[in-house]
Amino acid sequence: MNNSAHNAPALGTATPASEAWTGASAILFDLDGVLTPTATVHEQAWKELFDGFLAGHPEVEGYRESDYFDHIDGKPRFDGVRDFLSSRSIQLPEGPLDDDPGNVTVQGLGNRKNRIFNDIVSAGVEPFEGSVRFLEAVLARGLKVAVVSSSRNAPAVLAAAGLSSHFPVVVDGVVAAREGLPGKPSPATYAYAAELLGLPSAECVVVEDAVSGVQAGRAGTFHSVIGVDRGAGREVLLDAGATFVVNDLAELLP
Repeated sequence: MNNSAHNAPALGTATPASEAWTGASAILFDLDGVLTPTATVHEQAWKELFDGFLAGHPEVEGYRESDYFDHIDGKPRFDGVRDFLSSRSIQLPEGPLDDDPGNVTVQGLGNRKNRIFNDIVSAGVEPFEGSVRFLEAVLARGLKVAVVSSSRNAPAVLAAAGLSSHFPVVVDGVVAAREGLPGKPSPATYAYAAELLGLPSAECVVVEDAVSGVQAGRAGTFHSVIGVDRGAGREVLLDAGATFVVNDLAELLP
């Protein structure tokens, strides 16, 4: 990562948390696990999907909680399907993008997971209180903001959480596919969000809870990368390239 931006702290240094975004012009937020607790909904949906799928493969090791962080978290949905299946040495036909959720293909399983997720989210989403406080402070300072999510459900989740009006720029899985942008851990989606905000990447802070997302920030030329530890682990996020790690975004307030 290029840390030449004004006041950007060095990677992994123990600076006051508020310094992690000093001198920045924009904050680029991941969504699930950063602004909203929907990362746990994703975990639940993936577990339900693969528990059901692997029930037909008793010779294969069952789904573990660690599989989410090892193979799925932060990645585009169908990459998560492929990488998990690969971890179990299972190969399936790809299927069309709009494949029926009942079909046993990569796309079918991904669409089945999406249906499970949307069924859960339809009941409503409560954003993290500390994240809302940090967002309000960022906006009060006149910084620009964007959401960068691998999920194709980002607009629906933002709406369910009552946050849509704060984010004129949302780069999600649909935008990434349309623009031909590789998913995280590539920095491409974050760089595209900076471009849409009219800012150089070096003036934008990346905020992520997933290892692949932190790696995306580290691979780019961003001001800094703030890791939010929602279960991946502080040291794991620092090793992935986080400049600073917090348990809650309210810790970033002075």
